[in-house]
Formats: sequence, C-alpha cells, structure tokens
Amino acid sequence: MEFWMIQNNPEIASYCLENGVDRIFIDLEKLDKEKRQGHLNTWKSNHVMDDIDKIRGVVPTGKLLVRLNKWNKNSKNEIFEAIERGADFLMLPMINSLKEIETFCETVNNKVPVIPLIETYKSLKLIPEIINIPGILEIYLGLNDLSISLNYKFCFETLMYGYLEDASRILNENKIPWGFGGIARSNEGILPAEIILGEHVRLGSHKVILSKTFHRNINDLSEFKKIMNFKQEINKLSAIEKYWQNKMPNDLEENRILMRNKYKNHLLK
Repeated sequence: MEFWMIQNNPEIASYCLENGVDRIFIDLEKLDKEKRQGHLNTWKSNHVMDDIDKIRGVVPTGKLLVRLNKWNKNSKNEIFEAIERGADFLMLPMINSLKEIETFCETVNNKVPVIPLIETYKSLKLIPEIINIPGILEIYLGLNDLSISLNYKFCFETLMYGYLEDASRILNENKIPWGFGGIARSNEGILPAEIILGEHVRLGSHKVILSKTFHRNINDLSEFKKIMNFKQEINKLSAIEKYWQNKMPNDLEENRILMRNKYKNHLLK
C-alpha cells in the first residue's frame, strides 16, 4: 500500500517520509469547499502556494503531489505556478465534465502527471473516457464529496453500497494504479483500518491518504512524536494489508458484509 500524507510542515513531512509515507500532499483546494463540507468534520486546508517551495526543499523528486482548485477561470495560472514551484504531480478535484479534465491536461502539457480526483457522480461515470486522456497515469477516488453528491451522511456509504465496484473493475482491467478514501489508525473509528484495508485489497486499490484522524492534525514535530509512534502505526497498517493479501476471495467478501453490519449497528446506537 502506498501511503499519502497531507502536510505543509517541512520537518513533519521529512520525518514521515523517513518512516513509511510514500508521497507528501500539498492541498491548495479551497474554492467552494467550505460551502460543500462546512457542516462536516472533514479536512479543510490552510495550505498556500508558498508551501510548495517549503516542502520541495525536503521532499525527494517524485514524491510531491499538489491538489489545485476545481477547474475555474484561474486554473491555468494555478497550473503554471505549481509546476514552476516544483510539483511532481497535479490533482484536479470536483470534475463535472470530460472537457474540464481534458483542458486541465492540455494545459499541463505532459510537464507532470495528472491525477484526476473522482469525487462527483458525473466523474465516476466518466472514468472509461478519463483514463484515455494523455498525461493521466493514475486515479484517486474521493469519498467525502462523492458521498455528499449522493446525499449520504457517511463517506464510506459509497463504498458499502457498491459505487466503487465498476470503477475498480475498469481501472484494474486497464492497469491504472488507483486509490480511494482516507484511513485512520488501527482499531479506530466507526469502520477501523482492519476492515477498510480489506476493501482496498478486495477492490485492487494500492493508495490511501492518512486521514486527519490518523495524525490528529498536529503541526509541530515534537508534539507529533509525542502523540504516537508513527512508524509503528504505519507498520500496523502494512501488516493488516498483508494479512488481507493472503486471504481468499470469500474471506474478503465476509469482510465486506462485516463492514455493512458494523455500520448498521452503529446507526442503531
């Protein structure tokens, strides 16, 4: 499993890369996000363009991802600036038409790989066409906004109700690396990592973002080290993934059923 971490503190970013994180994620998306998710306890970024320079100084080439705003009148300037400052990958969120992601990729012009963030029902249905756009080498499925667009209250409901089934099949058949959602620490949350990683394995996902819950959104390295043994927590997740990789398809299906039942029981509390 490839672990991504949203982080703009150079010390923490460097520490996490040394202890199991594969990619650092600068998040510049702000346009309409408060409007969409203001009522939810989800990640809202305070990152700025200057953070790319700060993080670029400590992150090896090939490990710096930058998420921009959804396609808008200033997108071309955002693209050019992010590339100039050193982004290795650019992510476009909230895609609502094929034209948006096509124009985004044309503007990037193969200077860096583009990662479409599939988090609207429209973009979910466009995956067969999106994966054929030049410059797209991987895909990420964002469950928070996808769930909102489908009027669900819990981000993993889209996973439970089968919305990732066709997408995963198409991506796997076309050998497109992909990932989805966020993940907390072992044994935490309504649906703990032990269950969610089983779904990653069943569906063929190999990338996941460490959630705000995982790192508690701490922005000081000394405090960060106090709240957890980071490498140990990453190793736990890797061990869970390995456990599921060694299981049979019927075991993975039982885990899927367990996920649904666990959420139903949570609603009854």
